[in-house]
Amino acid sequence: MKIIQISSTPEKHILKQIYSLNQDHAHYLTNLSAEAELSKLIERSYTCMYVLSDDEVVGFMICFRERSDHQSINYKFFNDREDRFIYVDRIAIKENHGRIGLGSDLYKELYKVSSLKKLPICCEVYTLPLNQVSLNFHYKNGFEAVGDYDFDTYSVKYLKRQVNNKV
Repeated sequence: MKIIQISSTPEKHILKQIYSLNQDHAHYLTNLSAEAELSKLIERSYTCMYVLSDDEVVGFMICFRERSDHQSINYKFFNDREDRFIYVDRIAIKENHGRIGLGSDLYKELYKVSSLKKLPICCEVYTLPLNQVSLNFHYKNGFEAVGDYDFDTYSVKYLKRQVNNKV
């Protein structure tokens, strides 16, 4: 398996797979209306990484820096409170590839960038519906709760990992 970092829209077959994976996890990531919306998200992102196994995308991560034009309400929570940060907008691992360290591998790549630039990493995790696996993962990796919010149809816990945390 190989992690590939991109800064522009990937090839069509890769974009299609990332979109499909996002939609499979939309109950925790939010739905995207079409591949074109995903493409715009990637174009505006600070970094996008995906995990390739043979020719199959089995995981991905999309992140933003502070003061970007990203419109997410959850991103705005951190943008209003932090001067500098990396925000994990979405991360997903294909169901039959879970619990083998791919999420950790993606985060390790992000930790490298974070520590070089001395940036905290911020994200949110669903608490309604409860994504206990993700909460456990983030707490195990040095993230701390910094807030929460109840929307009409879901709730989230806001998490932050300081720069100096070792994993």
